[in-house]
Amino acid sequence: MTVAALFASHTPLMDYVDPGAEIRAGVEAGFARLKRFVADFAPELVIEFGPDHFNGFFYQLMPAFCVGAAAHSVGDWRMPKGSLPVPADTAEALVRHVHSRDVDVAISYRMAVDHGITQLLVHVFDWSALPPIVPIFVNGAAAPRARLSRVVALGRAVGEFAGSLGKRVLIVGSGGLSHDPPFPALASAPPEVRERMITGIDPDPEGRAARQLRVLDEGRKMLDGTSKLLPLNPDWDRAVLAKLAAADFDGLAALDDEAITREGGRGGHEIRTWIAGCAAMSALGPYRADVQFYRDIAAWVAGFGMMTVERSG
Repeated sequence: MTVAALFASHTPLMDYVDPGAEIRAGVEAGFARLKRFVADFAPELVIEFGPDHFNGFFYQLMPAFCVGAAAHSVGDWRMPKGSLPVPADTAEALVRHVHSRDVDVAISYRMAVDHGITQLLVHVFDWSALPPIVPIFVNGAAAPRARLSRVVALGRAVGEFAGSLGKRVLIVGSGGLSHDPPFPALASAPPEVRERMITGIDPDPEGRAARQLRVLDEGRKMLDGTSKLLPLNPDWDRAVLAKLAAADFDGLAALDDEAITREGGRGGHEIRTWIAGCAAMSALGPYRADVQFYRDIAAWVAGFGMMTVERSG
C-alpha cells in the first residue's frame, strides 16, 4: 500500500496573461518538479479534491461534497473537453466508506468539472493517457459551506479508503491560495446572473465572453494597483502552508468563513481541497510536506503554491 499527495493552485489567467519571464520560469520549474514526482510515483489511481466555479454545481442543489462516479470536463478557459476515466465501482465503494465514517457525501453519475479539477491534471499528466481518476467536489464558492472540521473528517475517511486499496494512490488537491475573484454573491446578483447561479443555464456567447473579460480585467487592475478587490495575502498563504505541513488540523479547523474571506479573499475558501488532501494523508500516519513553489502572482490574481506530501512513518 502506497499513498502520496500533491497540491497546486489554479488560475484561469495562466494561459491568458504573462506574469513576466522570472515568474513564468518559476511556475514552469515547479510544475516540472510535480510532474517528475508523479512519474516516479506512477499512480494506479488518482483521487482529486477540487472546487467548482458555477460551471458544474449550482444553487438548485448545492452539495457540500460530491464524489463523481462518472465525470466530464466542460472545457472552460482552454481546458480539454471530454470524459474523465472514472472507475465507477471504486467511486461507489469510496462513497460507502465515507458514509460509514459519518460523513455525508453526495454521488454524481454525470459530474461536470471545470478548470478547478482539470488544470492541475493537464500540467502533471498526459491528458490523452490519464490514469483512473475519482473526482471529489468540495464546495468553496457557494455559501453556506461545510465547516473545516467536516472537511478534515472527509479527508481522513478518504485517506482510510485509499490506504485500503493495496494500490499506488495519488491524492490531489487543486485550489487556493489567497485570491479574490470577481464572483457574484447570490443575494446581490442581477436577476439573470442569479438565475444562472441557481439553474446553471449557460449564458449566450456574448455573456460568457463578458464573464471571462471581467476576470481578465481584474488581472490588469491588480498589476496597476486599481483593483477594488482584496489584494493577495502572502503572509496568510504561508501561514496556511505551514499549518498544512505541520498537520495542524486543529488550527486549520478553527478558521471560520468570515476570517478566510477577510484574509484570503472569496477564493481563499478553496484551501478546503488542500486541507482534505492533507487530512487524507494524516489518516495513514505521519507525513512530510515539501513546498515546491510559492509566489503571490498579481497578474494571475492568485497566491500560487505547489506542495508534495509523502508518508514519513
